[in-house]
Amino acid sequence: MRVKIIGSAAGGGFPQWNCNYRLSRAARAGMPGVHSRTQSSIAASADGKGWVLFNASPDIRQQIAQAPELQPAADAPLRSTPIRAVVLTNADVDHVAGLLSLRERQPFAIYASAQVLATLEANSIFNVLDPSIVPRRLLAPMEEVAIRGADGHPTGVVVGSFPVPGKVALYLEQGGDPGADFSSDTGDTIGVRISGADGRGAVFYVPGCARIDAALRMRLADAACLLFDGTVYTDDEMITARVGQKTGARMGHIAMSGEAGSIAGLADVKIGRRIFIHINNTNPVLDENSAEHAAVKAAGWEVAADGMEMEF
Repeated sequence: MRVKIIGSAAGGGFPQWNCNYRLSRAARAGMPGVHSRTQSSIAASADGKGWVLFNASPDIRQQIAQAPELQPAADAPLRSTPIRAVVLTNADVDHVAGLLSLRERQPFAIYASAQVLATLEANSIFNVLDPSIVPRRLLAPMEEVAIRGADGHPTGVVVGSFPVPGKVALYLEQGGDPGADFSSDTGDTIGVRISGADGRGAVFYVPGCARIDAALRMRLADAACLLFDGTVYTDDEMITARVGQKTGARMGHIAMSGEAGSIAGLADVKIGRRIFIHINNTNPVLDENSAEHAAVKAAGWEVAADGMEMEF
């Protein structure tokens, strides 16, 4: 199984187009140790030929341009792609908007939870992806699904999905109160276990998670690799940076640091490789020279960057 991180930032990317916070300014200036990132997405392949995307970010065209594996082969038909399927972990804009860039009547399959499929169904703009060409398939919770292309041929990638604490997508919220509770534990946000047909060497991808509970700790035990929500370093990060009014928890994202953070919450869980992904433009770990980046590394975690690869 080969896994490639094609996007490692949270919604808006890094630097975000309208962000003038110090980290975004540093990235634009080319400061050493501060690297640009596109919005969160990974790709997996069991044979190096057919690929399954996990989330389709608004940056998908750029991500494909930067990943030769995701481009048509030189001897392929005039209209073709090695992308066989897209698995969605929630209905956030930064995870579904890229579907609209894949609208050229090219066959592939979409897999998602019932809630996310219902969101796509309710928004007619996604009809540019003709379901007769791009079938939409259910990822049943707590079950393993062999991912297949639009033609039904197996990709060799097996996905097990499970609900994680999160919230509904921002555009589905009713009202603009930054303190309101739109949390959901029932499948609006899912995590996925990615493996080959033999089930060994599983990679867990959880780009959004509001808290760590006993069920999640048990599920992640003995994982070969975990790609986990690294949106914010501290819960009040966006407030102290003066770029927003919401805490990480209000946005459906657990902080890295603190007693209730993910580093502490997973410290005693046996996990082979730990990588933070979906990193917000206010998160100080984006600066490789920062104390926060050093603290994350000292705790045994890595910070994802676009183009990182791993094999299991």
